[in-house]
Amino acid sequence: MSRIAAASGVVPGNRHTQEDITEVFADVVLGPDHPRRAVLSRLHASASVKTRHLALPLAAYRDLGGFTASNDVFIDVGTELAERAVAQALDAAGLGPEDVDLLMSVSVTGMATPSIDARLVTRMGLRADVKRIPVFGLGCVAGSAGVARLHDYLLGRPDDVAVLVSVELCSLTLQRDDPSMANLVASGLFGDGAAAVVMVGARRAATMSLGPGPRVVESRSRLYPDTERVMGWDIGSTGLRIVLDATVPDLVEKHVRVDVDGFLADHGLTVADISTWVAHPGGPKVLQALERSLDLPADALAVTWRSLADVGNLSSSSVLHVLADTMSGPTPPADSHAMMVAMGPGFCAEFVLLCWETP
Repeated sequence: MSRIAAASGVVPGNRHTQEDITEVFADVVLGPDHPRRAVLSRLHASASVKTRHLALPLAAYRDLGGFTASNDVFIDVGTELAERAVAQALDAAGLGPEDVDLLMSVSVTGMATPSIDARLVTRMGLRADVKRIPVFGLGCVAGSAGVARLHDYLLGRPDDVAVLVSVELCSLTLQRDDPSMANLVASGLFGDGAAAVVMVGARRAATMSLGPGPRVVESRSRLYPDTERVMGWDIGSTGLRIVLDATVPDLVEKHVRVDVDGFLADHGLTVADISTWVAHPGGPKVLQALERSLDLPADALAVTWRSLADVGNLSSSSVLHVLADTMSGPTPPADSHAMMVAMGPGFCAEFVLLCWETP
């Protein structure tokens, strides 16, 4: 099994209340006299988000140019946030940049070639022979999927150190003059941030003085047929235009319990055996559907709900923020099981079974 040695979540310094964001984004998305401003305000108020951090000062969104200008910001701000997240996670793990054997970067809110991970090599002093895997397109599921794929790698490389970095600057995808319900919902739900996870193979873990933390037992991926238009991007001249169907909570409630039950049964476990849930904060309706589907107690997703309120939905970075918050909070019981859950475009889900070690 691989071990999660550390996790770190970071956000830009531009922090704003939901009410202040609503006022400016209504002007950007709709204009001053659009009849759907009341709808936008209602959606923002019901998103369960209190504050968000943005890549740019709030006023700058009024004059932000097209896709080229937004993507330039993504590269500049995203690289800086990625460096902070990776540095913090490596420091927490007691490792340095020279120890990293594999670096995977995930994002769905901007594009860069060379990719963000490549830009970190010289900036951070990573080895020139570090293996890199840049991933675009997994969306919100990429945080959990990234942990799962690093685990797969470390099973074959038990002496290695692998790092996952996620960068999502969702505010830069905001579409001007687009009154669609999907754009209005997204404008009130998504925030900006980055996260990093340091994982080590079993033999490497045995040589380290690690504190309490989770080891990865196994993962399971699920892609649901005929759901390509449920979530994703339409990519065009104005950049990334969100596709977000109202059926997402219904799909969660319909499928997740069956998949989780089957996954856990293969390990002799049931939902009742999971003491800690590390769930992606997809939004209030998605979280409520997840709670109903899994028949969870009222406080089971408390860390996830707090993350949604404090920073909003950070796409792939969100579940990693929840993981970092969970690891820095009260230590779960030794040898207790946890489950990481995230959903994303496809429509798909990724489940990662964890077991908490308390040395």
